Amino acid sequence: MRRLRIVILLLLFIWLFAQTGKFLVINHPEKSDTILILAGETDVRPSRGIELLNQGYGSRLVLDVPADARVYGLSLVDLAQKWIVTLPKASTVDVCPIHGLSTKAEALEATECLSKAGGQSILLVTSDYHTRRALSVFRHEIPGKTFRAAAAYDPTQFGPEWWKHRQWAKTASGEWVRFIWWEVVDRWR
Repeated sequence: MRRLRIVILLLLFIWLFAQTGKFLVINHPEKSDTILILAGETDVRPSRGIELLNQGYGSRLVLDVPADARVYGLSLVDLAQKWIVTLPKASTVDVCPIHGLSTKAEALEATECLSKAGGQSILLVTSDYHTRRALSVFRHEIPGKTFRAAAAYDPTQFGPEWWKHRQWAKTASGEWVRFIWWEVVDRWR
């Protein structure tokens, strides 16, 4: 009986190992009232959000930006606002300053910005490997709104065959730790 348990656990581990890339990524964009680009990455996520806005997946776009971050003496919020002015649909894009360093804190802080933008359905845009956890966090922390996820793919950070590249393996293992922490600890606080 003990051997059977070990074999089952080993098979489960191997299956989980092989399916990590598919498990972490949820990419089901649907038309929504508002598109919310999560903070944490400043190239691929914003590009994907603008693409979805231009394709009509939302009528408003909210860009979460770390409020305390600075680059060469300029705040990221100021840089984001300067970038938004250059967009064809600049009048439909808002910056949401975020102070928290976790997805849970970001969800709580983004609530006010989402209220200002209006609507009940939100399309979250985040890095592909972060979609499952982000969706779970936002659905838990902001009940009463409908959330969907759109993945922003960055092949330098993650891929479904995550064991083939060192950076992909680091990203996958880090996201697993954060996902388990969310499910076991943070969700219940």
